[in-house]
Amino acid sequence: MTVAFNEDKLVTLSVMGHIVQPSLPGLPAEPYRLAADGAPFLLPTYGGIVYNVSVGDSAYGWMADCIHPGISIAFPNDLGNRGLNIFACVGNTAMVMTGEAKGARGVVTGKSGRFSEHVIVHIPKAQREKMAINDKIVVKACGVGMAIPGRDAMRLKSMAPNLFKALRPSLVDGKIAIPVVAEVPAHMVGAGAGLTSEGGSLHIQTTDRKEVAAHGLDTLRLGDIVAIKDYDSRYSHGYLRGAVGIAVIGQSDGPRAGYGPGMTLLMTDAKGGIKPVVTPGTNLTTLLGLEP
Repeated sequence: MTVAFNEDKLVTLSVMGHIVQPSLPGLPAEPYRLAADGAPFLLPTYGGIVYNVSVGDSAYGWMADCIHPGISIAFPNDLGNRGLNIFACVGNTAMVMTGEAKGARGVVTGKSGRFSEHVIVHIPKAQREKMAINDKIVVKACGVGMAIPGRDAMRLKSMAPNLFKALRPSLVDGKIAIPVVAEVPAHMVGAGAGLTSEGGSLHIQTTDRKEVAAHGLDTLRLGDIVAIKDYDSRYSHGYLRGAVGIAVIGQSDGPRAGYGPGMTLLMTDAKGGIKPVVTPGTNLTTLLGLEP
């Protein structure tokens, strides 16, 4: 049985961002960060145009600190950027409006940044070569307000209607069955807990590599769909026994304690009304037909 939702009531509107320059904190003056073992490191991090990391690639192994695949965009002022970050949804189409790649199309694949300030957009690699910092990208935003009738404990967030339909949700034993590649236990959730679930990311802690492997999380790819066990993200992210979330891996692993592959929330149910079904290969590349 298919799952009906209020698609005919959703509003579609435009939001815009500029490709942002990668940045480093001004203080302390040295640019190094500390790895989980206390060792200082200096690696590329979020922002800018990433030419050689894309959705579908491994979430591990890059010499980077939670890198964003593809393009990172933000709006120049905080209030406008808040609108971009909340209204843009994973699966929404995007179009380059300025520069040498004007007219190129892409897809929103995640949300991230230190304070939830970036939207991540997949643009085919050939087009990225033509792009520059400050190029404008318009997102055809749709998805905020999406709901399933009769599911009061469930929230759908940052997910475009086309992605929801691509997941082919079904009813199984009264629950909404969603395909995922793996399940993330609550004790492995790190940075992002306690913060808003409307944007930004929730990280899988990866310092304990044996534990990561034990839960089948060591082979995650960017764009993979995962379940988050015992986490209620209706308003902000927090532990709640029995709650279930669905998220997409939006950014790569990193060496800092409490960090790892960043997840952008798509669905959450405080009463366990979501049934994750482990299905290898459940990734945005195939769900949305993304060009390399």
